[in-house]
Amino acid sequence: MVQVNGYISGYICAIALLLSLIPSRDAYSQESILDSTMTFRAGTVKTRIALDIITRQTGYYFTYDTRLIDPEKKTVMSFRDVKLRVILDSILDGDSLAYSVIDEFIIISREIPSQPRSVPDSTAVPDLKIISGLVVDGESFEPLAYATIGLKNAGKGTVSNYSGEFVLKILPENYGDTITVSYLGYYRREIPVRQSLGNNFRISMRREFISIPEIIIRNKIPNEIVYKTLSSIGRNYGNTPARLTAFYREGVLKKSDLQSYSEAILDIYKSAYAGTLLNDQIKVYKSRKIENIGVDDSLTVRLKAGLSTCLQLDGIKNIFDFINRESMEEYSYRITDIVSFDEESAYEIEFTQREWSETAIFKGSMFINTTDYAILRADFEINPRFLQRMKDKFISSPSKEFTTWPVSVKYSVSYRKLDNRYFLSHVRGDLVFASRQKKKLFNTQFNVFFEMAVTDIDLQNVERFDREELAPIHSIFSKTITTYDPVFWGNQDFLKPEENLLEALKNMKVRLQEFKE
Repeated sequence: MVQVNGYISGYICAIALLLSLIPSRDAYSQESILDSTMTFRAGTVKTRIALDIITRQTGYYFTYDTRLIDPEKKTVMSFRDVKLRVILDSILDGDSLAYSVIDEFIIISREIPSQPRSVPDSTAVPDLKIISGLVVDGESFEPLAYATIGLKNAGKGTVSNYSGEFVLKILPENYGDTITVSYLGYYRREIPVRQSLGNNFRISMRREFISIPEIIIRNKIPNEIVYKTLSSIGRNYGNTPARLTAFYREGVLKKSDLQSYSEAILDIYKSAYAGTLLNDQIKVYKSRKIENIGVDDSLTVRLKAGLSTCLQLDGIKNIFDFINRESMEEYSYRITDIVSFDEESAYEIEFTQREWSETAIFKGSMFINTTDYAILRADFEINPRFLQRMKDKFISSPSKEFTTWPVSVKYSVSYRKLDNRYFLSHVRGDLVFASRQKKKLFNTQFNVFFEMAVTDIDLQNVERFDREELAPIHSIFSKTITTYDPVFWGNQDFLKPEENLLEALKNMKVRLQEFKE
């Protein structure tokens, strides 16, 4: 026990040392940064370079509405002892732009005037506002896929798509709340909802580096951390049911051509994680699909049981094989890092099958909170040597003239903390298949994906669904949709298609109201 306490003390000392090395911001306090006088001699540069120069000198990052600022526009960055507020007005052509400072970020926005009220519509949602944006790394400007975006004091939220883009719809009762943006290894961002309404923000995330001595990581036993995760499930994930709203989508691409694309809003009865034998339930609230399969297509594939797989991939409810006590001896574990998340920290634990194992099929990494031992995220894949024995479990291919087999199967599952309880937040599956026609030489590649993002969490008046309401979760989802409504999601949150999917949808010559730019 003395030795363990020594490691804890070393950990605290390491954190204290890290904090002592962070540069002081006394010269540029939050109250004075906009009125601080500065000098720049960069000459003519692009606007994004000008903002980056200011960031490097002040330590403050920028968040801005991309409709108000052209990052590629050239501007003169030559000033001597000029207030930052005036500098920003000059390089941004600031006509009524508003600047505000929250933590270490300067937010540039303009209040969007409310639309005049029209004749009441029984189907319309009054005063519904949209907050959209792009989440990027603050230094490389690379998009951050699957960032968690949500309201700080409510269950409403979403995730960014693979391109870092997100859309969140806000009702009047949430105007006084705060938007939070979270990503593993980065400082959490917070922006007041009222300041966000109607804006399309470019949100820069700042990395948080935790300097932890290697001895601390080396002397932590990963198996013991996993055991603590299992014993803490009831406390962390709850022993009462919840009702979740989620957006689901799946698609099949043959080479680079989109063959089918399906979407749905789901109503989910999420049974308690402890003290119950009841299963989860799914009800489809709204759904739609499009297909691009012509009469000349001799080969088509469809994803099997995408909805059921999303439920099964909740590895805390249906214990992941790689944290199951009965199979843990078949895996080897290694702590590779400690990363920050939402003002806390998490162990990054890599796992892989032991050489002699014939039943452990996964390899990947998981992130476990260092304080409460909840799994925050797990990224894993099926070992390729096991894929052949599972080739009929993933897709349906009606053609007998082709042999189809999986090349890679990868999953990602993440959880969101709300009021000290964790909830399923995001599930993603990416599968690659190869197919070859008999007596032919070359293969055809298919990329199949499915994704579910929880957009609302409700703990009040949670009841199980009637049997006739349940979705056919074990069916081929895209075959259960027969219509495509042109005016669709209403006040429901959805994931914006990535640029390649958006282009593919346009090429299918189908007009989608929600997808047009």
